[in-house]
Amino acid sequence: MQRLIDHEALQMAILQWLGSKRFLSSLAFGEGTMLRLCHELPRYSRNMDFWFFREEDYEHFYDRLYNAFVQDHQVTDAQSNSHSILLEIRRKKGMAKLKIEIHKQVAPPGSSEEKIAFSSHFPTQVLVRGFTLRQMLENKVLALIGRGEIQDAFDLEFLVGKGVALNLSEKQREKVIGRLKGFRKEDFEVKLGSVLLPELRDYYRQQGFVHLEQGLSSGQWKM
Repeated sequence: MQRLIDHEALQMAILQWLGSKRFLSSLAFGEGTMLRLCHELPRYSRNMDFWFFREEDYEHFYDRLYNAFVQDHQVTDAQSNSHSILLEIRRKKGMAKLKIEIHKQVAPPGSSEEKIAFSSHFPTQVLVRGFTLRQMLENKVLALIGRGEIQDAFDLEFLVGKGVALNLSEKQREKVIGRLKGFRKEDFEVKLGSVLLPELRDYYRQQGFVHLEQGLSSGQWKM
């Protein structure tokens, strides 16, 4: 658990650093780490994902970002491919690495808003631009259908619990139900359990995504 706490503190430090270097003004924060740091998602998240908030010269942005990072951090991997900018950094040798991915896509108009990122493990709050919960739900539905990771199902149930309307086509509904039914005991105990807050581990080991499954099976959330 301490390893996850330290990693979250590093994530917050990197957000603060990106803001101080004026990179955050170009980016929209997303995925599970945004939900964790801005909306208290009750699981830890290891990587950081961003999209561009406005049009940028991606290669020029990559060069500026890389040159800034190498001055203050150890960069263990860096690349710019056709889809994204990828960086792997750490504070110093022997410490955990943090992967950062910046997708070479501009966030849809109206899909992001200003948010406050915070953590009980870091002394300072950071102003960010992050995806709206509505946009995050759409992203999580597509992610769960596409890659089938148990963390995506957990995040989807979290968003529904926040009151975000889950309006799925019949085809999407069937695919999501199929993904939920495909998770095994090991997925709950290892993949999900290793990043959950301790007070939730037993619940998900025993109950799984029963609330989400029941709502989907009853046709409660469909177009």
